[in-house]
Amino acid sequence: MKPAAALARAAHAAWRRKGLASALLLPLSWISAGIVARKRRRYRDNPQYATRSPHPVIVVGNLYVGGTGKTPVVLALIEALRARGWHPGVVSRGYGGRARGEPLVGQGRLPAELYGDEPALIAEAGRVPVAVHPRRALALQALQAQHPEVDLIIADDGLQHLALARDVEIVVQDVRGLGNGRLLPAGPLREPAARLAEVDYIVTNLSAGEQEPAGPATPAHRVTMRLAPGRMRHLASGRELDWDAWLSEYRHARAGALAGIGQPQRYFDMLRAHGLKLAQTLALPDHAQYAQAPFGRFDTDLVLLTAKDAVKCHAWADERVWVVEAVPRFAPAGWFDELHARLAALAPGKAAAQLS
Repeated sequence: MKPAAALARAAHAAWRRKGLASALLLPLSWISAGIVARKRRRYRDNPQYATRSPHPVIVVGNLYVGGTGKTPVVLALIEALRARGWHPGVVSRGYGGRARGEPLVGQGRLPAELYGDEPALIAEAGRVPVAVHPRRALALQALQAQHPEVDLIIADDGLQHLALARDVEIVVQDVRGLGNGRLLPAGPLREPAARLAEVDYIVTNLSAGEQEPAGPATPAHRVTMRLAPGRMRHLASGRELDWDAWLSEYRHARAGALAGIGQPQRYFDMLRAHGLKLAQTLALPDHAQYAQAPFGRFDTDLVLLTAKDAVKCHAWADERVWVVEAVPRFAPAGWFDELHARLAALAPGKAAAQLS
């Protein structure tokens, strides 16, 4: 395991409890808390500092540092709100990419090394225009200039980016909840737990058998999400099968799985929970960059990739490789209708589209 990955794993383990290491780091967390409070006060007292879009803006983010499942939520929002008559566009920091000067705007298949792996996945799987820049306001302006048809903005991983005004805030968490409840570096939180009282929705990403974690009472709408394998896509040929058909055909092959995401074990557990025996797994750091094909480390008949890893592997045609396109299942399933009604109230000229 690389030193950075080992350090991240040790930190996440320490953040599950209020142990000695966390206690020693508390003074630094108090500094973090002061910085967060000062930043929020600045934008609260000076709302003109935040760039506002003429269209509704949804921010999807988290308090817990690292992967909690934001990208599946963003893709689900795109699909559900498009079906209700909206034309979404996405703005993102573009983590892992190279958007530094002018914002990058594109859609369809985009180079992950430029845009970042998550924006590239969203553009390809969501079939939406995506704009990336560390300053989301610049990304927003570029998106609106190049895609005037967009009438709804989704900001991916922008909860703490207060320079972009928002109308709806969605926090995505997982079974870890708030961890030990402390701010970085004594705990895993980017903002105090009290921030949950201000958001509109809390989506909890759960694996099979997991229950929603305990947390503070808030007025936010609570939604649970469970991911399941959906469509399977052969990376080299583009052949597609639904999960049941794929499993029926390949059930007896020796399968391996690779994941360079925030919580790779969750991906492996999902595959096993839906009937696949894994002979080999390989967990890589989140946003791992591939200078060469990573498949040579497998001695299996098949290699299953996450969709997030697949956008960085188009150049390598290994016949063993299949991409798992996970689908989210939400409870309550009707939360998109409530969200649509809230958004429509912000855009009086918007015709309410009905689902067929």
